[in-house]
Amino acid sequence: MKTRIGIRREEKNLWERRAPLIPAHVREIIKNNPVEIWLQPSSIRIFSDEDYLQEGARVEEDLAPCAIIFAIKEIPIQFFKKEGVYIFFSHTIKGQSHNMPMLQRMIDLECTLIDYERIVNEEGQRLLFFGVQAGQAGMVDTLWALGQKLNHEKIKNPFSLIKLAHEYGSLVAAKEAIKKVGWQIHDRGLDISLVPLVFGFAGYGNVSQGAQEIFNLLPHKEVEPEKIATFFEKKNYSSNSVYKVVFKEEHMVKPIKTNQKFDLQDYYDNPQKYRSIFDSYLSFLTVLVNCIFWTPKYPKFATRKSLRQLFIEEDKPRLRIIGDISCDIEGSVECTVKATTPDNPVFVYDPLEEKARDGVEGRGIVVMATDNLPAEISLESSIFFSNALKPLVPAIAKADFSGDFADCSLPDAVKKAVILYRGKFTPDYEYMKNFINKFKGEK
Repeated sequence: MKTRIGIRREEKNLWERRAPLIPAHVREIIKNNPVEIWLQPSSIRIFSDEDYLQEGARVEEDLAPCAIIFAIKEIPIQFFKKEGVYIFFSHTIKGQSHNMPMLQRMIDLECTLIDYERIVNEEGQRLLFFGVQAGQAGMVDTLWALGQKLNHEKIKNPFSLIKLAHEYGSLVAAKEAIKKVGWQIHDRGLDISLVPLVFGFAGYGNVSQGAQEIFNLLPHKEVEPEKIATFFEKKNYSSNSVYKVVFKEEHMVKPIKTNQKFDLQDYYDNPQKYRSIFDSYLSFLTVLVNCIFWTPKYPKFATRKSLRQLFIEEDKPRLRIIGDISCDIEGSVECTVKATTPDNPVFVYDPLEEKARDGVEGRGIVVMATDNLPAEISLESSIFFSNALKPLVPAIAKADFSGDFADCSLPDAVKKAVILYRGKFTPDYEYMKNFINKFKGEK
């Protein structure tokens, strides 16, 4: 008896072209396992329906016969069927209010929910993610934003040659374009008013690594955070290079108690004992690229107050762009007051008036806060994700979702990611009952 696996059509927006499994991997799975793979037809998916048909998949509008459904983004509540098994990024584990109706529907229908975000190895490291791709696309868009802002200021600059990530045919094409900008900087130098052009990267994980991969295509040198003030004082910089500063937690916060030393694990465990010192760096940066994982228990780094102070103290502050790849609304970067879209990717935040307006014109900082960046490089994102997901699919297909959770035979890495099992929260996610109860109370 073959297990039928379904792949749902992504239709959250017209930019979402990713697929959890690419055609070549579909062929391998079908060839080596007792499974059928069905897909909903899609006119925008990065791989065509025909690509999948040629590899042995079926294209069907109705996936009801499929025992297990894979997707990327959240699933509309009308799609779920009773006792179905669904694997996708649910964006529910922080109690995201906009997804509570979806979660409640899954509870009502006694569904099983496996969340990619929670599939981790023995060290707690995520196995399925788009962080690198978010960083890559976000950095391309941040460089585009810089070019647009400098154009508005009538400052000649090579960044104006850069397009948005989704406007390139591939990431390779985007990289080639940025390399050409790098050669211009190397050969002709930057306008003296921009020198030194410093990019600050908040964070050093997958997102930051993706962003730095793009940045490193430019002629660059790195400055240690603790040496940035001295770097400016000595004026040992060049117009033929750009500069980067990578900030770790130890640079961004310090203990509230003056007699206490910074300890990374203590910061993770007790963030309330620490305060942000990031405002001391803001005046040195032209571009801030935010790549950190953040929740409300941690300090905020670029606060409204610190940005306002920057604009009070300086007539024309150096800081022009914030590429908020993390995109937590009013989170670690407090001026990210809304998310943007690939076709309208930036807004100007005026720290003095605390107002935002779309585009790059006017007083303030241009904020790039697109919340679905990996979709802008759908080909590379899909290949990367499918490579990681493919080894897990056969075991998921073999699992028994009809009995007790303890006996379902899922691999440990996947079992840790089961939020709902037959409509009930699993032990690790019992805390989410509070989110559902709050949602019910607000209805």
